[in-house]
Amino acid sequence: MERQLVVFELADENYGLDITTVESIIKMQPITKMPHAPKFVEGITNLRGMVVPVMDLRRRFGLESKQEDRETRIVVSNMGGMQVGIIVDAVSQVLRIQDEAIEPPPPMSTTINSAFIMGIAKLENQLVILLDLEKVLSVEEQEKLMSIAA
Repeated sequence: MERQLVVFELADENYGLDITTVESIIKMQPITKMPHAPKFVEGITNLRGMVVPVMDLRRRFGLESKQEDRETRIVVSNMGGMQVGIIVDAVSQVLRIQDEAIEPPPPMSTTINSAFIMGIAKLENQLVILLDLEKVLSVEEQEKLMSIAA
């Protein structure tokens, strides 16, 4: 079977999301900071008349922050039935891969904090870490995110 992925860059690594979870990809736009929001939440933005919470995936993964540039994008995705913006360094491609090209994550890299890694796609010249957005945040963190958007 074949999957279609949106591949994006974050701290010089390639990550992929199933295209069915991606609503749109937009350039950076004004983000309003929210008081008492979790550290990984950048704030909220107005997307075609809807208030959408935006999280910084670098912060969520404990990576060093980076100044936004021309390539920085917000990937608007469906997470637990709500739209969420995810700030990434760049979106590089949309590609189709066969399920046979996907391996489970190595056992030594899977912990409770990395349960959101669905697998590793092996391509000719790169590895792509496949994310399960539903597991990037805990249930409690998802509830906080929903309350910010409400």
